Amino acid sequence: MGTEKRWLPIASLAIVAILSRSASAVDRSGNHDPIEPVNRAIFWFNDQVDIYVLEPVAKGYDKITSDRVKRCVSNFFQNLRFPISAVNDLLQGKLVATGSDFGRFAVNTTVGLAGLFDPATDWGMEFHDEDLGQTFGYWGLPAGPYLVLPLWGPSNIRDAVGLAGDSAAAVYPWFVPVYYSIGAQGVKTINGRALLLREVKQLKEASVDYYSAVRNAYNQRRETLIQDRARMSQQEQEDLYTVDTNGGE
Repeated sequence: MGTEKRWLPIASLAIVAILSRSASAVDRSGNHDPIEPVNRAIFWFNDQVDIYVLEPVAKGYDKITSDRVKRCVSNFFQNLRFPISAVNDLLQGKLVATGSDFGRFAVNTTVGLAGLFDPATDWGMEFHDEDLGQTFGYWGLPAGPYLVLPLWGPSNIRDAVGLAGDSAAAVYPWFVPVYYSIGAQGVKTINGRALLLREVKQLKEASVDYYSAVRNAYNQRRETLIQDRARMSQQEQEDLYTVDTNGGE
């Protein structure tokens, strides 16, 4: 298992290199949906799993779990994303954000009791939700065709490849038995779904076409993340330049 994970970054870069050769013909926003019938079929399957399995479990979990506990669980798993966020901030040249990632992890792991609490945010250390898909987008790789992944949800070729690469940066599965990792992922999924019960219900009720609504929301969010992070990185570089030209003040 460890050997296979070591190959994931190399495989990801190889796939991205192949995709980038035809990138000029692909819609950068990810709205290109050439296999929509297939995507809709997978989306329907995912929705049925959600309706008959995940949502009922999440509702039961929501009834017996306080908002504070759900937030603590969310904080814990967010803290475990530290290697992924830090590596991708570094790959995007965001040195200040990378330093903040290390500071957040140190503070929340110690003062925050293994990440259950988030004192780092109160201390001005912002959480950076970075991943390899965003890194590819930051460096100009188009999103490619829209994809719906079984049991995972909306994605695109760029983000699907990035997802495989990020799995190598998630350190804990390398040292934790697979059945514990699956159990942890289950808890994370149920907790996350419980936090979004109202939002998903509202989106379904407000949407004429739920599939299109989810696709558009996903693409807009991903593009916003990439563009916002790119602007933040530019401002970060300007701030560093200002510090250097003022004698480190």
